[in-house]
Amino acid sequence: MQLKKYTDYGLRILMYLGTKEGVDGRSSDDAKGKLTTIKAICETFDLSSNHVNKVVHHLGRLQLIETRRGKNGGFFLAKAPNEIRLDYVIRQLEGDEPWIECHNPYCVALPACELKGIVARGKELFYDYLHEFTLADLLKKRGQLQQIFSTAS
Repeated sequence: MQLKKYTDYGLRILMYLGTKEGVDGRSSDDAKGKLTTIKAICETFDLSSNHVNKVVHHLGRLQLIETRRGKNGGFFLAKAPNEIRLDYVIRQLEGDEPWIECHNPYCVALPACELKGIVARGKELFYDYLHEFTLADLLKKRGQLQQIFSTAS
């Protein structure tokens, strides 16, 4: 299984925003210092602004980030990194479709096949494992990430 690029971009954006948070990972009332722009994300990760716009919009709908419109606008994490569970983010960005599709095209083995059930159980185990981790776990090397992100753009 491979995550969609969309999900990969979403995780990268959250990691980038997580490096902009205060040392304790909590958002403050003064969001101005943490605001990030689409342009900054695109330059850092060499991504298309169309893709980044879609992902940022989705992350906003999920209330993982807050956006500010206008000339000095941008976006920032809406929650502390330790409150953003990886299973939730990935499930939301990936969509929750079955990993095995038996009906399109129809598989003749369907009446006797056990594969769909086994893979569905594996999928749930995958998400159960990811539930143990948060965005904070991805930011353990925060200083190194900050340095990488600042030199990449």
